[in-house]
Amino acid sequence: MNKPFFKSTGKVIALDTSVVVNQFRAATPLSSPLRGLFFRTLTFLEHDIKPVFVFDGKPPVEKLPLLEKRAEAAGWSRPLRTGIASSQTRDCLEVLKHLGVPVVQAPGDAEGLCASLVRQGRAHAVASEDMDTLPFGANVLIRQLNAKKDSEIVEYSLPKLLEALRISLEELVDLCILLGCDYCDKIPGLGPKRALALIQKHRTIENVLLNINRETHPVPHLWKFKESRQIFLDPPGPPTPEPVWTEPDEEALVKFLRPIMKEERVRHRMETFREKRKNLREEREKEKAAGHCRQTRMVDFFRITRKRNQPSSSGSKKNRSK
Repeated sequence: MNKPFFKSTGKVIALDTSVVVNQFRAATPLSSPLRGLFFRTLTFLEHDIKPVFVFDGKPPVEKLPLLEKRAEAAGWSRPLRTGIASSQTRDCLEVLKHLGVPVVQAPGDAEGLCASLVRQGRAHAVASEDMDTLPFGANVLIRQLNAKKDSEIVEYSLPKLLEALRISLEELVDLCILLGCDYCDKIPGLGPKRALALIQKHRTIENVLLNINRETHPVPHLWKFKESRQIFLDPPGPPTPEPVWTEPDEEALVKFLRPIMKEERVRHRMETFREKRKNLREEREKEKAAGHCRQTRMVDFFRITRKRNQPSSSGSKKNRSK
């Protein structure tokens, strides 16, 4: 059902940058993702959505098998797992710096730190297509977030999901591990409904393993489910500082984006941005003078579909390249 999402202005959303960049690469493979990053970020800002972009760090060793499979599928010689930023990542960082939005470097996978920002109260929600942010502990997950007018986004509430599934966060983590995650293989032949029923009854993977048929559901060799559980429940990294937003630097943006965008287009978009921000401020001042306090809600820009009672969603996983 459609409901208001943000009921006040200035809400902060943590974004997994690799997901955003991959969306642009998939939608416009012949265009630089920096263009999409530039336009989308300005649209967020002029509608009082405060983005914090989180970048991947060095992935945990448990993720190496998955990275090797992705590298092989993409035709790469070896997966990148050093944590050293690629040239594209450095370019994204530069654009975001000139746009005046905060960026955070995760010590490991970005979705873990995105969830930590929500738990620390630094962000209201995580925007990602990766469902892993839920077992990482993000109370609110937003999917299908883009900068198109009237586009529909999907909101998942972790507390409501746990209530509907009748399990705890720790049990959700074990459920997701049973169904397969980035850090270890799944148990063959175990579907979402069966896995959920086993977790609801036995509560831990250890107990589930004592109550399944090992012939029909063989446990993977050297299965690192305990290590995977630890990654979800205790992601690395100290508390992050309070994010700070500043005004965009138009001249720096024009100079940096010149190889991929005409100067006239960059300046026209910046002029539109300033005009919309000005109109929004004036509208609020008039409402305040008239004794009203209507604040911008995300529903004024997006159509919101809340997803709270879908047990099968907890174990879903959409793979993506990083």
